Amino acid sequence: MKRENYLLTKILNIMSRITGLLLMVCLSLLHKNLQAQAPLKSGIETAINYDGHSEKTALSTSQAMSDTSLKTTTDTSVAASPAGSQLLKKVEHFFGLAPKRYALSKFPDSTLSEAPASAPFAFGDFTWLNGSSRKSSPPLIDSKYFTSDVTLDFNYTGSFNHPIDNTVIGSTALARNNELQLSFLGFGGDIHVDHVRGRIMMQFGTRSTVVPRNDNSSYKGQYDLQTIYRYISEAYGGYHWDKWHGVNLDAGIFMSYIGLFSYNNFENWGYQPSYTSDNTPWFFNGLRFQVFPTEKLKLELWLVNGWQSYGMFNKAPGVGLSIYYRPKETVDYVFNNYYGKDDEGAPGRYRFHSDNSYQLRYYSNSQSKFVTKAAFSITGDFGFENGDGVTPFGTKSTVAKAGLPAQNFISGMVYNRIWLGKQFAWTIGGGAMHNPGQYLVLAPTGYADTLFQSQTGAGSTFDAWDFSSSVDFMPSQNLTFKVEFVHRQIIDETAATGSSPLAGADDGYFAGKGGVTSPTGFANTGGYTYTSSGASVAPPLSSWGGWKPDLAKAESRIVLAAMFRF
Repeated sequence: MKRENYLLTKILNIMSRITGLLLMVCLSLLHKNLQAQAPLKSGIETAINYDGHSEKTALSTSQAMSDTSLKTTTDTSVAASPAGSQLLKKVEHFFGLAPKRYALSKFPDSTLSEAPASAPFAFGDFTWLNGSSRKSSPPLIDSKYFTSDVTLDFNYTGSFNHPIDNTVIGSTALARNNELQLSFLGFGGDIHVDHVRGRIMMQFGTRSTVVPRNDNSSYKGQYDLQTIYRYISEAYGGYHWDKWHGVNLDAGIFMSYIGLFSYNNFENWGYQPSYTSDNTPWFFNGLRFQVFPTEKLKLELWLVNGWQSYGMFNKAPGVGLSIYYRPKETVDYVFNNYYGKDDEGAPGRYRFHSDNSYQLRYYSNSQSKFVTKAAFSITGDFGFENGDGVTPFGTKSTVAKAGLPAQNFISGMVYNRIWLGKQFAWTIGGGAMHNPGQYLVLAPTGYADTLFQSQTGAGSTFDAWDFSSSVDFMPSQNLTFKVEFVHRQIIDETAATGSSPLAGADDGYFAGKGGVTSPTGFANTGGYTYTSSGASVAPPLSSWGGWKPDLAKAESRIVLAAMFRF
């Protein structure tokens, strides 16, 4: 137990030191800017709406390049005291944030001239990144006050298990087998009026069901939050300050980007994400504070209701820190950290999660007749829960005291992408997940969820791996056709300590041939009832006379997708 507490204390101490150092950088840079000689002009359109991942800006490209109201301040004053000045210089030197040098102006007083600040991450072409838009063409509508964003994502997938009810289990990208489905219709855009900004994105299609259903915070109290929010993927308002390369404060629902992949599959190398991405948050509901000290660095703080939750599980909100660093056009670093209390019925249990990605474009030759670009991404996640009967790594039982089960999340994924000419690309990759406690396993649907809930909890285990390979055909910047093969495999799945799992609970996780709905595969027979909203309510499993859902430990599938973005 002492060793357990020692390791936990060391981990939290290291993370707190890193967070403190980053905050010190922000405060030092803020102090330097406040001491600058010339104030920024006001009353001019400067509402840059960069979100840190897709290079979106509320201004059009021409506006952003010509807007002379965005200026870096001069470097004639630093910290007020000599000690502060030395500290600032050391911090800047350590992080490579040394102030820019400006040419002397032609005016007699020889003051330093001001130069326009560039938009963050605008110094290079980052359309190759996994999880970022590959579009460089303007959107459908790009006006002074509104920039549109429209995506249509259709898929057809077939499982080699051939479930009779066409149901997909364990995915937020796919929902139905052997049918053409609208996965995601997203429409809306960015609003920018002076320094006030906002983004509204509506969503329709299967994702408006498969993503919200994983949020159990909506079952706390009344007023069905899943129904209220399911047709909104992003909705926030905020304010932009012309400091450094942008400072933003937003409130509402925004994307998390924990797990590298984008919520919008048009921006991803693969269609079905590995567990590291699919089992971590797609969105947050709360406050977001973004700071761009340089054109290569973004710092972002979160104060949110919880881990991909519309509501709050317990009495404390979740907090987080995100860091994006792109030192040059070929390299991308992403570091996300989260802390919160997100377990129903365990108010004393806290969750920590660290998500870290590195991307490298290791080849580029636009004149090549075969391979024009090549890049890879690697992501590693580590997290744990502690308190109310669990510890991060478990403790051994003694004569006087029973040991506590482990509750952690260790995962990783690697992808490699090769661009063949200007219209084709091939991606291969996969990953693995180790999740004792099953607290980040996507709960299956239908009667598979009945079996899953009977065995999940402290002391349970879930180990799995996956592999995928896809080919993209991109005839234009607005259209992508994708063919993908995916294999997913369960290595180990055992029941929670002291649980009484129903028969078949340990047979597997994915939908087998018999499906998970009913003996016929339909939800309108055998005692199903319906709520006022039309949702089906399954009768007790015992009412089917011995039938049980058919679960498998592995599945292979083919995915065909057509994605349009305007």
